[in-house]
Amino acid sequence: MSMMTIENTPGRTLLALAGWLSLSLAAASLGAFFGPGDWYASLEKPWWNPPGWIFGPVWTALYTMMAVAAWLVWRQGGWGKQSKPLLFFLAQLALNALWTPLFFGLHRPRVAFAEIVLLWLAIVATLTAFRPVSRLAAWLLAPYLAWVSFAAALNFTLWCLNA
Repeated sequence: MSMMTIENTPGRTLLALAGWLSLSLAAASLGAFFGPGDWYASLEKPWWNPPGWIFGPVWTALYTMMAVAAWLVWRQGGWGKQSKPLLFFLAQLALNALWTPLFFGLHRPRVAFAEIVLLWLAIVATLTAFRPVSRLAAWLLAPYLAWVSFAAALNFTLWCLNA
């Protein structure tokens, strides 16, 4: 029977997963403070703008996949061994959380677009840093990158239509 270290005990591993989920969902919770509201409703939107109900389920799935991806990387040596990819993850998560107040809170589509470009770059950097550690973790970020690419195009279009 092999001896388990404290780093890889099932309890600690599940606690870490809960921590990554909590952190990711905390970033998502900013949306509750800066909802679309009347300002967003009054904007001219392109025909391909998704219905409002789709954003909640999509972002819930994406934040969950992001958390699992970070957890998979963390499992490969924790902060001591994986600090660089995990710091990339935290940076992109902070940029993700910043977009909602910029766009919906301050009504700044132009600034939000510049910020979402930085977010996109940070996601690419995170995915790139995750890939050598866990290919699955990198793949879990791929739908997030695709959605943020779509969101950036939508953000740019809203800015142009409503300038």
